[in-house]
Amino acid sequence: MRYMMTYDLMETVRNTNQWLGATALSMASYPVFSALPNPALSWMAAWGEVTERTYQRMVVKPAWGIRTFTCEDGKDHLVDITTVVERPFGDLIHFKVNGREEQPRKVLLVAPMSGHYATLLRSTVKSLLVNCEVYVTDWHNARDIPVSAGKFDIEDYTLYLVDFMRELGPDTHVVAVCQPVPLTLAATAYLAEREPDAQPSSLTLIGGPVDPDATPTEVTDFGRRVTMGQLEETMIQQVGFKYPGVGRKVYPGLLQLASFMSMNGERHTKAFLDQIQRVSRGEASDHDAHNRFYDEYLAVMDMTAEFYLSTVERIFKKREIARNVFTVNGHKVDFSKITDVAVKTVEGAKDDISAPGQCVAALDLCTGLPESKKASHLEPGAGHYGIFAGRSWRDNIRPLVINFMNANSRSTPARKPASKPANKNTAA
Repeated sequence: MRYMMTYDLMETVRNTNQWLGATALSMASYPVFSALPNPALSWMAAWGEVTERTYQRMVVKPAWGIRTFTCEDGKDHLVDITTVVERPFGDLIHFKVNGREEQPRKVLLVAPMSGHYATLLRSTVKSLLVNCEVYVTDWHNARDIPVSAGKFDIEDYTLYLVDFMRELGPDTHVVAVCQPVPLTLAATAYLAEREPDAQPSSLTLIGGPVDPDATPTEVTDFGRRVTMGQLEETMIQQVGFKYPGVGRKVYPGLLQLASFMSMNGERHTKAFLDQIQRVSRGEASDHDAHNRFYDEYLAVMDMTAEFYLSTVERIFKKREIARNVFTVNGHKVDFSKITDVAVKTVEGAKDDISAPGQCVAALDLCTGLPESKKASHLEPGAGHYGIFAGRSWRDNIRPLVINFMNANSRSTPARKPASKPANKNTAA
């Protein structure tokens, strides 16, 4: 009950702040005040508008917002988001462009389960839709999953990925972003040993902690400092009575959001103060740069307690993936069994979450894979977000990834890249 009261208290604080923002906006916008122009009232209304929107977005799952897509025929085609595989903790969804021929590249985009929804990869999905059939792992908010659905830890996560890969078949190109990188590698190795015919054609790993100790960051330092008992005591709460998952132990998204924002507190504070000034001057809009970013960034989801704790303990503390001792349902996963799935790693030189060195460690684990099927890319000047959704992704990384898929496709003949990729070693 103590954990449940804490969860409800956090929701009460969030709800109160949303109400305060709405109240300030309503009061400062009262028509009678128009007769007495006062800059303080304009600022109060602006503060209320920004505050209400900020706290409201924390409990709203963003829409994908991908309704149409312009194809080579110059026409706008409707995009249907269909569920291919439905599971209690996450679905496999497909972005189907109606009226367009099926594209030669089938891409499974593995979204992170690290506090944000899969919609964080919206721009990544849009960029791949140009010439790919895109499938995405759409993870569910743990607060909405009844306790009767059971547990969900990193082994269950890995088995979900195994099922998704098996469903899509061996002509699939898998792209994993951030948190799921080590578990996607494990799922591939699991299939390589048990169902080799179901392995994907290629595996692109973007900015993930395969070996967290390769390059320490603030995230890895935190994982080293705290004990598992401390984490369970301070980070784990029970879902309150307001949601279907009442009683389920979770790592709340609001706590994760607080951690994210504290890492760059000054930058976020300045961003909100600047937005209040813009609103007060009438220079802001509903879909301006600030709102587009923070509508997504502030929308957070809860993770199951067992997933969060097992991630910290087994990926970061015990380094089971990095040491090649990871087990799934009692079966030891052996990365040397990956022998014909081309693997490419992508890192950002200024990534402060998964620093350079943590992801490329995956190539050293694949001892059974020929060097000709290994590739790596370090993007100069790119941070964590930029390597999968920013300008660096669009201008430099995406073309390299597409070339890598073309060169390692099982279903279509490999096409020679238009230009030489800027890789340390290139699978072609």
